[in-house]
Amino acid sequence: MNTKSLVSIVIRTLNEEKHLVELLEAIKLQDDSQFNIETVIIDSGSTDNTLSIAEQFSCRITYIRKEDFTFGRSLNDGCDFANGDYLVFISGHCIPVDKYWVTNLVKPLLKDCSYTYGRQIGRDTTKFSERQLFDKYFPEESRIPQIGFFCNNANSAIRRDAWLAHRFNEELTGCEDMYLAKLLVDSGKRLGYVAEAPVYHIHDETWDKIKIRYEREAIALQQIMPQIHVRFIDMLRYIIVGFIKDARSALKQHILLKELKSILLFRTSQYYGAYVGNKSHRQLSQNMKYKYFYPRVSDMDVSERIEHAKERSK
Repeated sequence: MNTKSLVSIVIRTLNEEKHLVELLEAIKLQDDSQFNIETVIIDSGSTDNTLSIAEQFSCRITYIRKEDFTFGRSLNDGCDFANGDYLVFISGHCIPVDKYWVTNLVKPLLKDCSYTYGRQIGRDTTKFSERQLFDKYFPEESRIPQIGFFCNNANSAIRRDAWLAHRFNEELTGCEDMYLAKLLVDSGKRLGYVAEAPVYHIHDETWDKIKIRYEREAIALQQIMPQIHVRFIDMLRYIIVGFIKDARSALKQHILLKELKSILLFRTSQYYGAYVGNKSHRQLSQNMKYKYFYPRVSDMDVSERIEHAKERSK
């Protein structure tokens, strides 16, 4: 009789064909000696080969309409659709580094923690400054449990009962992971950082997309930490300090001239986006939802494509 618990890996997708095969191959190779594993795709209107790739790997597929999408709502729908006692989240452009990723990420949930997140490592087109952020927020040493409520759903896991106690906030423009984590910590639950569960995180964004990413996250952070205010002078100081730190790191690696422009543009996009988002207190219109949630996709009606995909998967 099989008494192993089921782990559901939930992946939000929107045109993720570029790295999805490598991701699903890595999931297929995961050690399943301690847990059974299923893979769930929650797709919000892919028009490339994402869904056919998911079908080839026998993923369970569910859908959310583009006009209904928020980061929190898509995860809630994916978790509702999933069967596992433990819910693992990974971005469609992240790749587990080894076959023990699931085991290491989920094991602390058995007794020590309610919510865990793993290490992230830049690869391929991930920009130099983003790699520095990964090194800062996802170090080589685990913290089980950790102090505080920082976490990141690009590589994380949660007990189903902990998710059900609060669910993800469906109105936020980002940081749904930290919002839920704060609720858990405030209720006496514990979080853990698992360095032994690393993934490669591959970003390939324009400078405007980076600015939009930090803008929407800053808007969300206003609801999590309303005491934080970013003034114009703060923005300038953050850009300068971030640039100097990254430049020093690049100099030590003998790649300063190669990365100098990238460092300046990244830090400017990052902190200008954070400044604009922090100042914003307006409700999101439908057009602004497309801007924040779908910066890579033109404003088009994809409902018919979703319905077509549903028919294909029957």
